[in-house]
Amino acid sequence: MMKNGKSIIALLAMVAVIVVLSGCPKEGPLERAGKKVDKAVEDIKK
Repeated sequence: MMKNGKSIIALLAMVAVIVVLSGCPKEGPLERAGKKVDKAVEDIKK
C-alpha cells in the first residue's frame, strides 16, 4: 500500500512541475507590476 501512495505523490509532483514550467506566455498585469517593483528595489540599492 505504501508503494501506491509514493507513486501517487510522485505523479502529482511531476504534474505540478509541468504545470509550473508550462506557464502562460503572455505577460499579465501582476508580472508587469512585479517587474516595476524589482526595478525600483534595484534603483534604491544603487
